[in-house]
Amino acid sequence: MFSGFPPRNSLLVAALSLVLTRLSCGSQPVPDVPPIAAYFGTKTRYEEVNPHLLRDVLSVNRSVLKPPPNERCTPVHITAVIRHGSRFPTVQNIRRIQRLSQLVRTGRDTETTDTTDTTESWLTDIRSRWENWYTEDMDGQLVMKGREDLRNLARRLSALFPALLSEENTRRIRLRSSSKHRCVSSVEAFQEGLQWGRSEVQYSHQVDDELMRFFERCRGYVEGVEKNRTALLEVERFKHGEEMEAVRKRIADRLGLHHQSLTPDLVEAAFFLCSYELSIKSLHSPWCFLFDEDAAKVLQYQSDLKQYWKRSHGHMISGLSSCPLFHHVFRTLDKAGRPRRSTEAPPEPASILVGHAETLLPLLSLLGLFKDQTPPTASNYHTQHGRSFRSSFIVPYAANLIFVLYDCQRGPRLQPLLNEAPVRFPGLDEDAPLYRDVRATYRHLLDGCDFHKECEGRPGRGPNTEL
Repeated sequence: MFSGFPPRNSLLVAALSLVLTRLSCGSQPVPDVPPIAAYFGTKTRYEEVNPHLLRDVLSVNRSVLKPPPNERCTPVHITAVIRHGSRFPTVQNIRRIQRLSQLVRTGRDTETTDTTDTTESWLTDIRSRWENWYTEDMDGQLVMKGREDLRNLARRLSALFPALLSEENTRRIRLRSSSKHRCVSSVEAFQEGLQWGRSEVQYSHQVDDELMRFFERCRGYVEGVEKNRTALLEVERFKHGEEMEAVRKRIADRLGLHHQSLTPDLVEAAFFLCSYELSIKSLHSPWCFLFDEDAAKVLQYQSDLKQYWKRSHGHMISGLSSCPLFHHVFRTLDKAGRPRRSTEAPPEPASILVGHAETLLPLLSLLGLFKDQTPPTASNYHTQHGRSFRSSFIVPYAANLIFVLYDCQRGPRLQPLLNEAPVRFPGLDEDAPLYRDVRATYRHLLDGCDFHKECEGRPGRGPNTEL
């Protein structure tokens, strides 16, 4: 069905390149990681989802590719939707960090200070040694670790798909990015990974906010969710509810502060300080010792509530806002999977789309992934420990949703990978179902999902009544 594959020596070149890069930056001793590292929501490192990368950043598990074992299949195309890599805090969080730092140094309450904690070295470090080095000009920019996230992802994917992401195919790979600097820097870093070993990298990408920042253009989403105070009521209720109040008071006691001086936002700032120090500098920050696992789970749940009700299944319009990206992905797959004569050029080997957590979550929701039977709310925290919707594992830094299109004996097949691990399309019981079956599953969206109709026609659409 397909023809025109790259020369066989591209496989050898890819393998040799992987060996050489591994010698220079591969296996490393595992650093000291805080026990709460996997609870930071969208500020979680990619390594917490794939811990084996802590030992070898180029480790590739080929068993994740799961076409039917009794059918000869060859990958002919991948479309990858990728979140940017690790970044600095945004201005809003930097200002919270500044307020927290000042409060800890000047707002001690000698009457309520937890005397057992005052002797702890981490508390001394926070009060006397830790310096706030975050400045507002950092504002969400990609950090060096974030560039490494994308470079290494590109190298691993090159090893997993050597015939597609080969040196010969470099100019045939289509790359698009959000205009945000952290995304442009990420797509550049991805290309550096693809062209690893070259003295001069040739960048070739297109900025496309209509595709990668669709949420900004969807009036129904902007007015119905983003600017609607009632859309995130569950988040606000939990933020001031029993579980968060207990965490807030305990953290205030451990820091020796008046309870009323430490707001929920400042508790979250302290929690995220641990995450930033880890993701930016690979440091086990003294701020991490403030939180035990139970407190971390509460703060993770608050983060998940926000992502669920703002970007995911909580409101139907959130998923529907991603219609442009959904249609783009399937148009690309349709084109790559159509029958070709032996004289025709092979399909485009890869489409790389770099955006945000706000890009990925609505698309995953539209596809029906990670939709628990009972939605998370402010009042059901204790029954949600087994939920599948966990932003830490769905959209960490450098998160990626990869659609692998195979040429198989029975016809094209499509396998989704999330963060380099297999996931299944809802309602389909194969890892790599026939592409025609995938299209049949999403026929209602392929025939509909009109961006202008959904986003302009019903601007005030409320919560998802199908929950």
